[in-house]
Amino acid sequence: MAEVSVRDLEVSFGHLKVLKSLNVTANDGEFLVLLGPSGCGKSTLLNAIAGLLDISGGQVWIGGRNVTWEEPKDRGIGMVFQSYALYPRMTAEGNLAFGLRMAGVARDEIARRVAKAAALLQIEPLLKRRPAELSGGQRQRVAIGRALVRDVGVFLFDEPLSNLDAKLRGELRVEIKKLHTELGSTMVYVTHDQIEALTLADRIAVMNGGVIQQLATPKEIYRRPVNRFVAGFVGSPSMNFVSGTVSGDGIVLADGQRVGLAGYEFAALPGEGRRAVLGIRPEQIDIRPAADGTAGMKLAVSVVEPMGADTLVWTNAGSDAVSVRVGPDASFAPGQVLDVSFQPAVASLFDAESGARL
Repeated sequence: MAEVSVRDLEVSFGHLKVLKSLNVTANDGEFLVLLGPSGCGKSTLLNAIAGLLDISGGQVWIGGRNVTWEEPKDRGIGMVFQSYALYPRMTAEGNLAFGLRMAGVARDEIARRVAKAAALLQIEPLLKRRPAELSGGQRQRVAIGRALVRDVGVFLFDEPLSNLDAKLRGELRVEIKKLHTELGSTMVYVTHDQIEALTLADRIAVMNGGVIQQLATPKEIYRRPVNRFVAGFVGSPSMNFVSGTVSGDGIVLADGQRVGLAGYEFAALPGEGRRAVLGIRPEQIDIRPAADGTAGMKLAVSVVEPMGADTLVWTNAGSDAVSVRVGPDASFAPGQVLDVSFQPAVASLFDAESGARL
């Protein structure tokens, strides 16, 4: 069993509390992603799990053991850092084997583990090269391999792809996903990149201000964000937000348009006249007038952005900007008014003050 459980964890730096009574569990074999903006506490949480910093309260359990006060080397984890942290004078093979040699592992066993990790990561031809002779992506593969040779059940990743260019990030993202499928190990992965989170995770913990805002599957977080922060942070382009007030089974926008929301599943029924924010993702908006079962509104085109595979049309609903994702051959002119529609069931409605989902 390789479950990772954090219980009522608190981490403080002087008078600053970074994590406050935080609870989260990565199940055995699960790929859990900690997602959030810089400074939200996600790397602090990962380092606390690894034993790389002192905690103020709470417990860390790994594989059914309370490891709160154990040294990092005794926790049964492998860790991959943002910086490659490779020894420059050693070959890739030497970097992979170094930790095992220091731990007194037998030479034959070291060779077996290094060969297995190199085969998994497809770096066999690189084993005799030094870090200076490797590309960024190759160095990161070696860094991942150094964690793999430890032959443990839990792997921790601290933004391992952030130093790579977009193409390499995409390639290594696929390799990490394959690696998880082949190993079946528990993986806890820190990132601020929502694409990494959505593509890699079994579940995502979205963090802000040292607090987990939502812990759910990528699909649940994308389709039913629990608050406006999660809704705005996850998705590219981000979710559109249009302000208004609740009126019957709909919302009246600031520019006077009334948008019906029949079919929307309210988390909590709002009172009449309550200030609210309607959230709609760009791909959920259809360039056609409302029909039965859909809601409609009028949007004025401001800017058109061709993006190759599709086109992003920037419009306005009063003073609120609204982006609409359409096909690559669509053509619109600035100032043109569009009649658009969307399914209320896929939209989101948030309280204007608290940001909580309504």
